[in-house]
Amino acid sequence: MHFPVMLEEVIEYLNLKPGQCILDATCGGGGHTEEIAKRILPGGKLIAVDKDLEAIERVKGKLKEYKDNIVFVNSDFKEISKILKEADEAFLDGAVFDLGFSSFQLEDSGRGLSFLKDGFLDMRFDKNIQITAFNVINEASREELADIIYKYGEERYSRLIANAIYDCRKNKKISTTLELVDIIESSVGRKYRNQRIHSACRTFQALRIFVNDELGSLEEALNSVISKLKVGGRLCFISFHSLEDRIVKEHFKKYKMTGEIKILTKKIITPSREEVRENSRARSAKLRVAEKIL
Repeated sequence: MHFPVMLEEVIEYLNLKPGQCILDATCGGGGHTEEIAKRILPGGKLIAVDKDLEAIERVKGKLKEYKDNIVFVNSDFKEISKILKEADEAFLDGAVFDLGFSSFQLEDSGRGLSFLKDGFLDMRFDKNIQITAFNVINEASREELADIIYKYGEERYSRLIANAIYDCRKNKKISTTLELVDIIESSVGRKYRNQRIHSACRTFQALRIFVNDELGSLEEALNSVISKLKVGGRLCFISFHSLEDRIVKEHFKKYKMTGEIKILTKKIITPSREEVRENSRARSAKLRVAEKIL
């Protein structure tokens, strides 16, 4: 099952009304999408975006009853102008960006996103992207590997892991997730024995972020979506690690200084204990919200 993260909080902060035009920039499993659609009827329009075409098709099937009010766009959310043009809209009354990936994507072994399931080292959300995690693992230099794992995974043992990968691939290409997990475990597993996370977690995060250029897309989206909000429009960002949250926080500060927005979440909003008990994947989520005032 897919559990939309902090659904009640997002709905409350968006302050939805019938007739509004709302952007769901990462429709994923469709949880936020469905609840938004219910609240902007009659007359509203929901623009549901995802770079993963399979996610788009899945949510289309799930939300057939709202088909007259939802425009689906298969695109990277950084392409705000292109997305609005395709939806025949100029401005938005609100937007939500859930920067996590859906349970469907994680459970799909063919995507190679999980270090608990065996599958090809792909990690792409958009299958049109040329580079895969397989390419990075087998073609990047030792130094490039270490830099990627450190920069995007904040992994303190990045050099040890990169060295182990580099040495192993001399003998044969590393093709699957569990092959990579074994290499990481053999190199740094003992250092993670008393830690809360798996030894492969940060490396897998780093590869996924790098392959999909997630931080670059986030920067571009933040620089363009605020200009497309109507005055009074709300903007919700749910991030799942410090790299994303830092970018959102700094951009909110920047646009607050220019007088374009006010920040509605003086302190970040995190999931309730009850939600984390129901959905452990929500435990690292952070919600920040801003409102357009100029």
